[in-house]
Amino acid sequence: MAAERLQKVLARAGLGSRREIEGWISAGRLQIDGVTAELGAQVSGNETITLDGKPLTLAAPEAPRVIAYHKPIGEVCTRHDTEGRPTVYDQLPRLNQGRWIGVGRLDINTSGLLLFTNDGELANRLMHPAQQLEREYAVRIFGEIDGLILNRLLEGVELEDGPARFLGLRDAGGSGANRWYHVILGEGRNREVRRLWESQGVQVNRLIRVRYGPIELGRHPPAGKWRTLVPDELAMLRAAAGLPPLPRKTLRARTPAKGESAQSSDRPPAKTSARASAKTFAKTSPRSSDRPAPARRGRGKPSRRHP
Repeated sequence: MAAERLQKVLARAGLGSRREIEGWISAGRLQIDGVTAELGAQVSGNETITLDGKPLTLAAPEAPRVIAYHKPIGEVCTRHDTEGRPTVYDQLPRLNQGRWIGVGRLDINTSGLLLFTNDGELANRLMHPAQQLEREYAVRIFGEIDGLILNRLLEGVELEDGPARFLGLRDAGGSGANRWYHVILGEGRNREVRRLWESQGVQVNRLIRVRYGPIELGRHPPAGKWRTLVPDELAMLRAAAGLPPLPRKTLRARTPAKGESAQSSDRPPAKTSARASAKTFAKTSPRSSDRPAPARRGRGKPSRRHP
């Protein structure tokens, strides 16, 4: 094949996202034919490429896959934790080839939707700031809230790493000093939801990601479990990332991973919520329930149950 950038070749083989692989190059962890790789290095596929001295297999994955994982509080988004804490990767099915690439991260005290794929190019597109893919969160806050605070959060505030704002924000009910809100971000900066609320003197005491792009958490899978995206969901996700749909025969040819039958289901989540764009993310009247509720299609009203 014609020479291509090292990170693109490794990402296509499902070994990591382009950003992750660039980090390996910068850290001097990758070698090409025994020589430490540098950013901008190109390969044709005939070279011996090693990561930390271990040879890498450049064959493409059997078929691109994406799974949705419901992260519980207490798990960390790293492959190996030096403190011995449980990681999200401990719960994922084994791949016959390649490895799972996490799409974004959630901190140890945040639960909700995480996407994983063996397609490095898809992972890179889904996380790239240029795509502006929406992330929706249900957040329970403690403190007094007024219209001025909500307006500031929508118009933008200055954080230590630059200006930030919510693309959408609506009241999802609650009682007493605790209230639920649903908020939308168009990027994945570290602890951004928490930091935005804290900038207004408001404490976040629960945070759940309920949507990433067009994919919703729903009632399935439950916390600590995962499911494989069905073809229609995968097509929507690829379209949101600016990639063409995969041929149906490619999806049908996928070989189930070892242990897949233990948790996986090839059905979409129960339709408890629908995508709510920033334009339709209107505020709703307060509710007596102290539980978050995702938006219904096109109107931004809370449903009776949280995913």
